[in-house]
Amino acid sequence: MIILGLDPGLGITGWGLIRAEGNRLSHLANGRLKTDSAAPLARRLTHLDTMLSALMFDHAPQAAAVEEVFVNANPQSTLKLGQARGVVICAVARGGIDVGEYAARLVKKAVVGTGAAEKAQVHAMVARLLPGVKIDGPDAADALAVAICHAHHLASARSLAGR
Repeated sequence: MIILGLDPGLGITGWGLIRAEGNRLSHLANGRLKTDSAAPLARRLTHLDTMLSALMFDHAPQAAAVEEVFVNANPQSTLKLGQARGVVICAVARGGIDVGEYAARLVKKAVVGTGAAEKAQVHAMVARLLPGVKIDGPDAADALAVAICHAHHLASARSLAGR
């Protein structure tokens, strides 16, 4: 199964694709979708949708997962993040793919073992879990972590269903 992990953001949305075969995970691709900060909001959101649709067309994932929005001190930033996240979820759902949603603490716990892990720890564990991967920055590392978290949850659900 090919799983697409997404770390939504208005400026940069990280993405990561992994293949899950049973408990085996392998890296397929990762990167960042960038929007022009000088462009109007509607144009940025449309561009994000277009880039994500092309990514999904190129790689044909069978599952997807998105990191949930965290509330920060700046309400405007939180709102823009929520709008970008909405575009990401809509684009994936339009492709006929169910979307798993995970809190950042849960993703960190699944990958590192603690929900309070730092970004550097997440990056290091993603590199360890996907040997040989060249990660395209912290947003892509977070997206790969979301994909790994989703793979673990899908495997657990299959295991429980088989009992």
